[in-house]
Amino acid sequence: MIDFAFIVISFIVLVSALWVVIGPNLVHSAVSLLFTFFGVSGLYVLLYADFLAGTQVVIYVGGILVLIIFGVMLTNKIDGPIIPSSSRNQVVGLISSLSLLVLLLGGIYSTEWPSALPEDMVSEGTVHTIGHMLMNEYILPFEIVSLLLLAALVGAAVLSRKKSDG
Repeated sequence: MIDFAFIVISFIVLVSALWVVIGPNLVHSAVSLLFTFFGVSGLYVLLYADFLAGTQVVIYVGGILVLIIFGVMLTNKIDGPIIPSSSRNQVVGLISSLSLLVLLLGGIYSTEWPSALPEDMVSEGTVHTIGHMLMNEYILPFEIVSLLLLAALVGAAVLSRKKSDG
């Protein structure tokens, strides 16, 4: 049953990711990206990485994809609903993508993968483990990152304000 679910989710991810790249309409590509993100989240669930699956949905689907769609829809410089997405560097992109694919496949096939997860990870879940590590061992980097994100948020708010004439 897990193998069938993996095959179906992988097929959805591959087809939707391909449509994101080759789709002629930018809005349709953004909707295909939605299916790609949800499919990757489903693959995380199959890998017992529930924290990553939730993070994938909240950050990528809930934040970044909505931002992309709003950016496309609210741009008032567009005359028609179809936005061509052609590139002049397709040969360079194809060569670099294929070389990255060969590198990744080499790493995947040369790695000895465990056949099962440790029992404590399956019974406990990853959310508890990550939460425990963030609040104990990695509390200082966690707080530094939160301050950095706060500074970026304040900076974005200051930069986006309209300048007064006076």
